[in-house]
Amino acid sequence: MDFKIIKNFKHAVDGIKDILIFERNFRIMILIALIVIGAMFYFPLARLEKAVLLVMIFSVLILELINVVIEKIMDFVQPEYDERVKIIKDLSAGVVLLASLGSVIIGIIIFWPYFLK
Repeated sequence: MDFKIIKNFKHAVDGIKDILIFERNFRIMILIALIVIGAMFYFPLARLEKAVLLVMIFSVLILELINVVIEKIMDFVQPEYDERVKIIKDLSAGVVLLASLGSVIIGIIIFWPYFLK
C-alpha cells in the first residue's frame, strides 16, 4: 500500500477538521446540508433532483473552503489592513453568496411542490 496516499488523505482530513473547528459559517452550512439531505430522503424526489441537490450542496461547501483558503492566504501575505485585500476577500465571499442563493432557489424549485400538497 502506498503510504504517501494515506498521508495525503490524512492532510485533507486535517484540513476539513480545521474548517469545522474554526469556521462557524462552514458548520452552519453543514447543518443546512444535513437538513436538505434529510428532506431528500423524506420526500419522494427523483434521482435527478437528488443529484442536483447534492451537486449544489457540495458546490457551496467547496466554494466556502476555497473562500477560507483565500482569506487565510491574504491574512498571511498582508496582516495589516489593506483595501486591496478587503476587495479580494469580499469578492471571494461574494462567490459563496451567489452559489448559496442559487442553491436556495434550486431547493425551492425542487421542494415547493411537496410543501403545496
